[in-house]
Amino acid sequence: MNDLMDRTTLVDTDECTRVQAALLRTLAYFDVFKHPLSLPELLRYADLKLSHEGHIRQLLDALVTRGAIEHHAGYWTLSDAATRVHHRELSAERAKARFPQAERMTRRIASFPFVQAVFISGSLSKGCMAPDGDIDYFIITRPGRLWVARTLLILYKKFFLLNSRRDFCVNYFVDTEHLTVTDHDRYTALEVVTLIPLYGNGTTEAFFDRNAWAFAHYPATHVPRSKEVQAQLPRLKALLERLLNGRIGGSLDSWAMQLTWHFWRWKFDHLDPKAFDQALRTRTYVSKHHPRDFRHLVLDGYELRMRNLEQQLGRSLR
Repeated sequence: MNDLMDRTTLVDTDECTRVQAALLRTLAYFDVFKHPLSLPELLRYADLKLSHEGHIRQLLDALVTRGAIEHHAGYWTLSDAATRVHHRELSAERAKARFPQAERMTRRIASFPFVQAVFISGSLSKGCMAPDGDIDYFIITRPGRLWVARTLLILYKKFFLLNSRRDFCVNYFVDTEHLTVTDHDRYTALEVVTLIPLYGNGTTEAFFDRNAWAFAHYPATHVPRSKEVQAQLPRLKALLERLLNGRIGGSLDSWAMQLTWHFWRWKFDHLDPKAFDQALRTRTYVSKHHPRDFRHLVLDGYELRMRNLEQQLGRSLR
């Protein structure tokens, strides 16, 4: 009987250690953004399927007691909890105020030729917005016309929005034949599962289906349904698509891609070829414009925090 109790205690201890490690990995990642998490968010964004909120809260309290994390007003973070919770609440208010504008802009983006789906991405997709934050969009286009669609959207931003990124940051495009995102890591997985689909029902579902690996990384997340806003000027969109559907459209698409690539190579000539391709991916079927390579910065920041936690606690958290 004593042997059985010892084995049960050992299993329970191992499971608690494993769950605490998952909680710390989640908090370490969001600490890069100085973003505290509520208990439901910890359960949602952990890389393990967690349940029994009362038990999870006990494990979090134990980590607070050890000084590994802090707690304030229903949120947990690695440090500076009170200040971060205050800033998070302000950020959430700004995001709520800006979201109607994101929906209005989505209707405009959806009206451009060859645009098949539009998602909100970036900080707004996570319910946050900095005072000077941009609204980011992830866009899916028809095959062979990605660069036509992208160029028309960039021209609209430059001439009609006076090149303002505030409400119109279109920095990632793929086409319907290449829906699988190629970077399979914690950063990219979170960006995928937090995308907010606003236009393109059917295409958005296909995108999430092709990126099921991201939802496996965050097993408590669920595939969202498109809100399906209405595109403006649908007849004009259909007319432009007919006009640009032949050889002229194909030539324009190729020309636009080559012109953009040469401009980026000139503007970001400090990047080596590998870094350039990672930050400014340019293919007929994908356009990624992240010149600061934020993904790399975030993953490096996460690794640093994980090493510090492992050193503090004296054990591996991987």
